[in-house]
Amino acid sequence: MIWPIVIIVMGVSGAGKTTVGQALAASLGWRFVDADAFHAAQSIEKMRRGIALSDEDRAPWLSSLHSAICEWVVQSQHTILACSALKDRYRAVLREGLRPEQVRFVFLAVPVVVLAQRLRGRSGHYMPPSLLQSQLSDLEPPSQEQAIYVDGAASPSSVVEEIRKKLAL
Repeated sequence: MIWPIVIIVMGVSGAGKTTVGQALAASLGWRFVDADAFHAAQSIEKMRRGIALSDEDRAPWLSSLHSAICEWVVQSQHTILACSALKDRYRAVLREGLRPEQVRFVFLAVPVVVLAQRLRGRSGHYMPPSLLQSQLSDLEPPSQEQAIYVDGAASPSSVVEEIRKKLAL
């Protein structure tokens, strides 16, 4: 039996989650969803002011995401989700009660200098470049068993190709 799969493209701000996630979804014919759309208005405003979110701020966001992921799995809706998933406990919430083959994590590994450069060049996003350091401090990189590592500094098409190869998609 082939299980439904949700691929969570993860990493800190500026890693390319949305760009890669959209390109991967397009190449597979899957739906793309950005976890940013699940944030409460007060959390977005907090980040816009340059204030990092606490674990308490993120708890309802993670719960909403988990509910959506479970619904996608139950409905067999193949989905690419762009989500920071910075900490191990956040990833545990996202995959709680699901089989490993139903939810796969792809970690976009990007050098800090590239992240900073990308964030400086980005416009129209509520997350200011000043919050990069707090995200890097919060980041608990997944183990090689928990996620597929890809070079997020490469071109989006190369990253998509690498993900598809590593996941045999």
